[in-house]
Amino acid sequence: MQTTWKGTISFGLVSIPVHLYSATQEHDVPLHQVHAKDGGRVRMKRYCEREEKEVPYAEIAKGYESPDGRTVTLSDDDLADLPLPSKKIIDVLAFVDATEIDPLMFSKAYYVGVADKAAAKPYALLRDALVESGQIAVTKIALRTRESPAVLRVHDGTLVLQTCIWPDEVRPAAGIAPEENVTVRPQELKMARSLMDTLSEDFDLSQLHDDYQQALQQVITARLEGVEVPHEEEAGEAPDNVIDLMEALRSSLKQAKGGRAPGARPGEAEEPDEEKPAPGKRAAAKRTTAPKTTAPKTADSKAAAAKTTAAKTGAGKKGSSEKKTTTRKSTAPRKAS
Repeated sequence: MQTTWKGTISFGLVSIPVHLYSATQEHDVPLHQVHAKDGGRVRMKRYCEREEKEVPYAEIAKGYESPDGRTVTLSDDDLADLPLPSKKIIDVLAFVDATEIDPLMFSKAYYVGVADKAAAKPYALLRDALVESGQIAVTKIALRTRESPAVLRVHDGTLVLQTCIWPDEVRPAAGIAPEENVTVRPQELKMARSLMDTLSEDFDLSQLHDDYQQALQQVITARLEGVEVPHEEEAGEAPDNVIDLMEALRSSLKQAKGGRAPGARPGEAEEPDEEKPAPGKRAAAKRTTAPKTTAPKTADSKAAAAKTTAAKTGAGKKGSSEKKTTTRKSTAPRKAS
C-alpha cells in the first residue's frame, strides 16, 4: 500500500512514528470528455492569459488574488515550509465518546501503521486503551495543503485516522425539516418500528454492490458491440403515502415479509400467514373432532333404503341405454293419486 503521510502521533510524552495509508478506494468507470460530433478526445490546456500561449505543467504555481486585484504567487516550497505544528505531528488533544462527534463531520479515513519496530508497543498501548475505554482520540493533522481536525479510532485491531471538517463548516439545517406541528399516532409509530425490524433481519452490508457501475458497463459494452443499448423500464407512479400512511406502512411491511398478510388489528405488527391455520384446515379439524351421533332408523327410512338398493341392483343388470331411460322416468314428477 502506498504511504500517504509520514509523521508522529504525540500522546502525552509518548511519541509513535507512523505512516498513513488510504483506507478506502472508489470503484469507477473512467470516462473522458470527447467531441460529441466525432468522438475526438477533448483535452484541457493550461493557457496563460498574459502571454496568450500554452504553459507547461512545470511552470504552474498557486496564486491568490486579493480584493484589490493584486496576485500573490506561492510556490511548492512556500507551502511546504509553512510554520504549522500539525504538519508532521498528530497531536492527541482529548479523548471523548464517539457519540460526541456528529458523523456529518467525518471525511476521509486512513489506516495508521507503525514506521519502525520500536513503535509497536506504544502503538498497541494506544490502540488497547481506546478499545477498553470505548472512546476516540481527537487530534489535528495537516495533509497536503489543508489542516483538519481528525479522530483516532480502532477498526479490526488497527488504528484509523479519520479526518473531519471544522464545526463551522457544517451548514445549519434550520428551515429544511417540516416546521408545522406534525402528530404521529402511536399505531403509525409502532407499525414503522415493526417495518424497521423486518427490514433489518439478516441484513449484510457487505452484500451491497454498485448497480450504477454495472449498468454503465452494460451500456458501454453494447456500444462497443454495436447492439441495442439496454434501457431502464418505466416505473409506475409512486404511491401517495400522505393519503393513507397506515396503509402504506402495512403494505410495506407485508412486502418486506415476503407477501405475508398483516394481522387483524390495525397498528400492530403483522403475523405470518403460516402461524394462522388455513380456513380449510380449521373446517377439517372441526369435522374430525365433532362427536358422531347415530340417529335411530325409522321404518320409513328402512323402506326408502330398501327401494334404493333394489333400484341399484336392477340398474346394474340393464344396459347403458336402459339406465338413461330409467333415469329420465325417475326424474319425472309423480301424479297425485
